[in-house]
Amino acid sequence: MNFDDTPQEAAFRAEAKAWIANNAPKQYEEDLKKSSLGRTELKGANILEVAKAWQKKKADAGWACLHWPKEYGGRGATPIERVIWQQEEGAFGKLSGIFIIGHGMCGPTMMAYAGEEQKRSYLPPLASGEKVWCQLFSEPAGGSDVAGLRTRAEKRGDTWIINGQKIWTSGAHYSDYGILLTRTDPNVPKHKGLTMFFLDMKSAGVEIKPIKQANGQSDFNEVYFTDVKIPDSQRLGDVNDGWNVSLTTLMNERMSIGAGVATGFPELFEFCSNLMLEEGLAIDDRNVRSKLAHWAVRASGLKYTSMRAISALSKGERPGPENSIGKLVAGSMIQDVAAYALDLQGAAGVLSGPEAEAAGKFQAMLLRAPGTRVEGGTDEIMRNIIAERVLGLPGDIRVDKDVPFNKIPTKGR
Repeated sequence: MNFDDTPQEAAFRAEAKAWIANNAPKQYEEDLKKSSLGRTELKGANILEVAKAWQKKKADAGWACLHWPKEYGGRGATPIERVIWQQEEGAFGKLSGIFIIGHGMCGPTMMAYAGEEQKRSYLPPLASGEKVWCQLFSEPAGGSDVAGLRTRAEKRGDTWIINGQKIWTSGAHYSDYGILLTRTDPNVPKHKGLTMFFLDMKSAGVEIKPIKQANGQSDFNEVYFTDVKIPDSQRLGDVNDGWNVSLTTLMNERMSIGAGVATGFPELFEFCSNLMLEEGLAIDDRNVRSKLAHWAVRASGLKYTSMRAISALSKGERPGPENSIGKLVAGSMIQDVAAYALDLQGAAGVLSGPEAEAAGKFQAMLLRAPGTRVEGGTDEIMRNIIAERVLGLPGDIRVDKDVPFNKIPTKGR
């Protein structure tokens, strides 16, 4: 693989760099550079408002959702041009995190299954950041088993009535729309009785309760549905074929999260370059350098694994299960990196906030890391996917695979 820019790519990079230099919200650049997984704060500003303004500005100039078709709010750019943009956007790209589910998961699902009129109506406001979307999959009783969901959808005329609960829904508290996976037939095996919809999050009967996390923030939510009405026109795919529809979402989720999860390594390297230990700078200690070298190799491997996925996309291929590798490795790596940084800080490692070493950056990383290892599929699920679909190993034993959903034993039966 040749990583040098072609003349066309070099011209695109120069254009993108010039536009960013003239238009980016530079008053927030330092705060964004200092932010990390678990803590992104802007002094005197609401990050959601700033992110929406930046996204809208990009959209108006043709820089939003670069790989999307122009008629849906994108630019029709190549996957490599998308990578170049991300490289040049730098710290300002952290503002796009608010839209990662909408742009990376909901949007591709809508493109694949929504009607043409719906795509032209809903996708441009999604691309521009004017409307935020969330993904309503996980449930308390299902855990990582997406197909084990119990939220019911019952059809009455041309309307579906939804009852149930979702959990760990990122961004639901500020989302305008969401894609929703439901059970429409409990009399067939669990993967065969599902149907996907999209809905307005302000619909009557939708109740959202933010979950307080260990780091003090509330990125995730519980969402309750009580007799929520969704017209059949907002169904995505065929009735009871929701599992196949969800695979489009899940594969894009692996791609979006796997390629975008921070590792904490750049922050740790900078920290060790400036931290004074009893015998000098931390980076001059052979044991510290050994740890840094280990994580540098992992970070490099993640980078080039992501590049392979991008190359596949450039050939028109759908994101594959190999993207689970990035999610699995990065999720555990940031937890290990943060824990090591706190060890280096000694007694100061128990502090969090501006008074702490590196302004509590690694403390915030450590407290957020468990959520990263759960969202988008747990480590165990990622390992199963890699083992079965990448390495070709025998599948895990699934005793309920062909059992009708309403016959699967549960507690209380």
